[in-house]
Amino acid sequence: MNAIITGIGGYVPEYILTNQELSTMMDTSDEWITTRVGIKQRHILKDDTKGASYLGQMAVLDLFRKKRLQPQEIDFIICTTSTPDHIFPSTASIIAEKVGIKGAPAIDIQAACSGFIAGLEMAAAYIKSGKYKKIIVVSAEKMSYMVDYQDRQTAPLFGDGAGAVIVEPTSENFGIMDTQLYTDGSGLKHLQMKSGGSASAASHQTVDRREHYIYQEGQAVFKNAVVDMAEVSAEIMERNHLGKNDIAYLIPHQANLRIIDATVQRTGIDPKKVIINIEHFGNTSSASIPICLWENEKKLKKGDNIILTAFGAGFTWGAVWLKWGY
Repeated sequence: MNAIITGIGGYVPEYILTNQELSTMMDTSDEWITTRVGIKQRHILKDDTKGASYLGQMAVLDLFRKKRLQPQEIDFIICTTSTPDHIFPSTASIIAEKVGIKGAPAIDIQAACSGFIAGLEMAAAYIKSGKYKKIIVVSAEKMSYMVDYQDRQTAPLFGDGAGAVIVEPTSENFGIMDTQLYTDGSGLKHLQMKSGGSASAASHQTVDRREHYIYQEGQAVFKNAVVDMAEVSAEIMERNHLGKNDIAYLIPHQANLRIIDATVQRTGIDPKKVIINIEHFGNTSSASIPICLWENEKKLKKGDNIILTAFGAGFTWGAVWLKWGY
């Protein structure tokens, strides 16, 4: 028995924040942003009363519509997010309630931008165990809530959105074929939100120091991401005897166009086979890969070999070999 993605849904908010608009808010320009990271615009959830669960809810409902699924069919829901509605309860439980899933376990996992890959690995293990038959992995990120729009180094990078897949068992030789995940906890100092958790609770002082926004040391993150995403992608290909010509698509986490270019060079995959949408969506953290799948679903053919790869805070990174199943 193997685990296979049988459907995908997605959602991005209607409001689009362009580089031109950003340039009226801070000292930046369209040229400065585009040449450094390859982003032209990002979708933003403007409603302050709605969090990541709303984005996840809309992606799951889109999946339900496309697959003609009923909430009672779902055995398990896994939400990957770095921007939960609340510290507790889980955002997964809120999404489950909003879409009508009752009784099924609903948990969050936090692996930053690598969350979707980690969620797929978990779902595949549950499916292969035989305990569950229909698992939703939903990656929902409202990154805009933690963006400091006074920081031109990080503000242009991030957008909001969600993607959701349903994972089911199959006896065919398709699906989630292999996964490799890594963590290096020394990355904490380079990429984090400094306050708001139990180690540094919110206070007037932490707010005044602007410690409830994304803190990133760009050069250190870039250096590690370039090496780790490229190497883990090559590793999973070599381990499974996949040559560059065997790969139909490479779908990397959409963090930075230069990081993606380095991964392409390391794997030798034809750049025409690389799915990139960072120009239109920015970095949506763990949601970036499922949004790419959702946006490009019609391109994917049964039997296509697809490499997914991501790098995020922690540091966490990894890759998945998918053999597309429909």
